[in-house]
Amino acid sequence: MLSDIEINKNSNKIELEKLIKKYNIKKEELFLYGKYMAKLEPSIFDRLNQKKDQNLVLVTATTPTPSGEGKSTITIGLVDALNKLGYLTIGAIREPSLGPVFGVKGGAAGGGYAQVTPMDSFNLHFTGDMHAITSANNLISACIDNSLYFNNPLNLDPNNIVWKRCIDLNDRSLRKVHVGLHLPAEKPRYDNFNITAASEIMAVLCLATSLTNLRERLNNLTIGYTYTNEPITVKDLKIVGSLLVLLKEAFKPNLIQTLENNLIIAHGGPFANIAHGCNSIQATKLALKLAKYTITEAGFASDLGAEKFLDIKCREANINPSLVIIVTTIKSLKYHGGKELKDLKEEDLKCLKKGFSNLQRHIDIMKKFKLNYIVCLNKFYTDTLKEINLLKNYCEENQVKMAVSESFSKGGDGGIDLAKLVVDTAKKTKVKYTYNLTDKIEDKIKKIAKNIYGARQVIFSEEAKRYIDYLNSSIYKDFYVCIAKTQNSLSDDPNALGAPTNFNIYVKEIRVCSGAKFIVVIAGTINTMPGLSQKPLATIIELDEEGNIHNLS
Repeated sequence: MLSDIEINKNSNKIELEKLIKKYNIKKEELFLYGKYMAKLEPSIFDRLNQKKDQNLVLVTATTPTPSGEGKSTITIGLVDALNKLGYLTIGAIREPSLGPVFGVKGGAAGGGYAQVTPMDSFNLHFTGDMHAITSANNLISACIDNSLYFNNPLNLDPNNIVWKRCIDLNDRSLRKVHVGLHLPAEKPRYDNFNITAASEIMAVLCLATSLTNLRERLNNLTIGYTYTNEPITVKDLKIVGSLLVLLKEAFKPNLIQTLENNLIIAHGGPFANIAHGCNSIQATKLALKLAKYTITEAGFASDLGAEKFLDIKCREANINPSLVIIVTTIKSLKYHGGKELKDLKEEDLKCLKKGFSNLQRHIDIMKKFKLNYIVCLNKFYTDTLKEINLLKNYCEENQVKMAVSESFSKGGDGGIDLAKLVVDTAKKTKVKYTYNLTDKIEDKIKKIAKNIYGARQVIFSEEAKRYIDYLNSSIYKDFYVCIAKTQNSLSDDPNALGAPTNFNIYVKEIRVCSGAKFIVVIAGTINTMPGLSQKPLATIIELDEEGNIHNLS
C-alpha cells in the first residue's frame, strides 16, 4: 500500500478549468486559487436556480471508535464509483478544521485511493474560510469589549455576555479565561473560547441561503443581555457591514477534486458533536443541480450528524435524501462488542456478533425518520472472510441491504458494488422529523433523547430549567434543537459502548443561537473547546527538505 504522500505525488490532477466542463460549470463562474482549488461565483446560482434538484445521498455511520469508520473515504469513493458507472456524481462535504488535523482525528480528506487532492492544501488553510470565520467571530468580541470600555452605551451587563471568542485549534486552556485585567475603564470578567467549528458564525454561514439572508442572520446574533435582561444583538453594535466584508469570499462554496478527477464541493465545517455537523446549504443545493447524484455526509454517527442533518438542515433547506448509507467496520463492531483496541485486528466472531447491537440501533434511527437506508462495510485488510460473512448474514436475516466497499485500497473500482446498490435503492422520500417546531423546548429535547438516543429520561440542571422557561415564553420558542454530547456513545457517557439502555441524558446548560435559529443543549461532559491528546498528531506531522508534508491525513 502506498503512503498518502506517494498517492498524491502519483495522482493525475487536472486543472479545474478543464474538469468543470462535464458538470456544466462555466469558466467565468470560477474564482481560482491556483490550478486545483477554486470558489464558485454567485452567478452560477442565478443560472441554475430553476433547474430541478436530483438525488441526494447522505452518508452517516455507526458510533465512532478510535479505529475510525471512514465516512469521508466512503463518500469520496462512492463519488468516483458512480462516475465510473456513467452517473454524473458530485460530492458535497465539509472543510477540515485545524483542531482535528493537529489533534487526534486527523483531516477530512478521505484516505488511501479515495481522497481529495491536493490533500495537504485542503487539510490546512484551503481557501481561508476558517480564518475568515474566526476573524468575524472575534471582531464581534472586540467590538463588545470596546463598547464596554467606552462607557457601555448599550447598557450591556458584563456578567451576562453570551458571545464567545473562538480559534481554529484544540486548546483546552482557553475554555475559561479572564479578560479586561489591565483596562481601568472595563470591569474584568471571565470569558470562554469555542473552537471555530462550534461558533455561531460557522452555523449561520452554513445555514444562510443568500448574502441577504446571511446579513439578517448576522444582525440577529445575540451577544448578551442588559442589566434589565433585554437581549442585545449584533445589529445594536452596527458592525454587520464589516462582518459581511470579512465573510464575503468565505460564503462562496469551494471546489476541489478527487484522485480520480471528479468534483467535490467543500464548504463549511461545523462539528456534529458540538454543532450541527453539516456542510453549507448553498453547497448542497448547488450540487443537487449539477449532477444526477449528490453524495454528502454528516459528522460522526446517525444520532448526531444525521439527526441534525435531517431535523435541522433538511427543514431549513427544504430537501429530502433519496438514500442514507450507514457506514460501519468490522473493527468498530468488535470494539462495541467488548474487544480491546489493541486486539481489533484479531478475528473475534463473538465480539463482532455482540457489536451488531450498535449497528441495529443506527438502523432503527433511520427507520424512525422513514428513510431508505443501506449498510456499507468499509473493508479493512485485517477483516476475515468469516467476519464479513457473519455481518452479511446478519443483514440478510434482518432484511437490510448491504454492500462492501474497498475504496480505500482500490479507489472507485472498490466502490462499484456500493454504487450499484445506491442506484438500485435510491428513491426520494419525505423525512419524518423527530419533533415539531411548535413543541415546547423541553419536549423537543426529550424526543431526541428518547427516540434517537434511546434514553430513559432527560434530567435538566436548575439553570437549564430556568433558561428553558424563559425561552418558551420568548421569540426563540420555535427554534430547532442542536444537542451537544459525546460522539463516542449513543448516551452522554463516552464509556457506554454498544447499545446502552436504561440511561439518562443530563442537560447542564442551554445556549441560544439566534442567528442560526437553534437552541444548543450542552449534555454530559461535552466541551465546545476540545483539548489535545497526550500525543497529538502535531507531534508527528513533518515537512521534509523537499517541501513534502508527511503524516498529514
